Amino acid sequence: MKKIFLTLALVLACFAGASAQKFALVDMDYILSNVPAYEMANEQLNQISQRWQKEVESVAREAETLYKNYQNEMVFLTDDQKKKKEEAIVAKEKQAAELRQKYFGPDGELYKKRQSLMKPIQDDVYNAVKKVSEERGYQCIFDRASAADIIFASPRIDVSNEVLEKLGYSK
Repeated sequence: MKKIFLTLALVLACFAGASAQKFALVDMDYILSNVPAYEMANEQLNQISQRWQKEVESVAREAETLYKNYQNEMVFLTDDQKKKKEEAIVAKEKQAAELRQKYFGPDGELYKKRQSLMKPIQDDVYNAVKKVSEERGYQCIFDRASAADIIFASPRIDVSNEVLEKLGYSK
C-alpha cells in the first residue's frame, strides 16, 4: 500500500512539474513604429546628428584647405614658417578628430542624447510587455524583430497589438 501511494505521489508530482509553459512573441520594430514619441525622438536624433556631422566636416575641410595651401606655398616658406603651418594643420586635424569622438564616440553626445530620449520609451514598452505577460500567464516573451533564430512562429502567439493597447495605441 505504501509503495502504491508513494508511486502515485511521484507520478502526480511529475505531472504537476510538467505543466505547459506559455510563450509569446512581440515585434519591437512594429511596436516602436506605432509609437509617435519614438518616431519624434528618432527625427530629433537625426537632426542633431546631421548638425554635428556638418560641424565635424567643416573643421575637417578647414584642415584640408590649410594642407592644400601649405602644399602650394611650401617652396616659398622658411623652415620656421613650414613648421608653424604643419603644426596648424595637425592641430586642426586633431580638433576634427576630437569633435568626431566627442559627438559620435562610444560615450559621445549622440549616445547620451539617444539614451535620454529613448530610455523612457523603452521602459514604457518593457512595462507594457511585462503587464501582458503577467495578465496572460506567459513565462517568456521573445522579440521577433531581433531573434534571427525564429524561422516560423504562429501569428496567434504574437502579442504586439496587445502591447500597443497597453501603451494606449490601439490597432
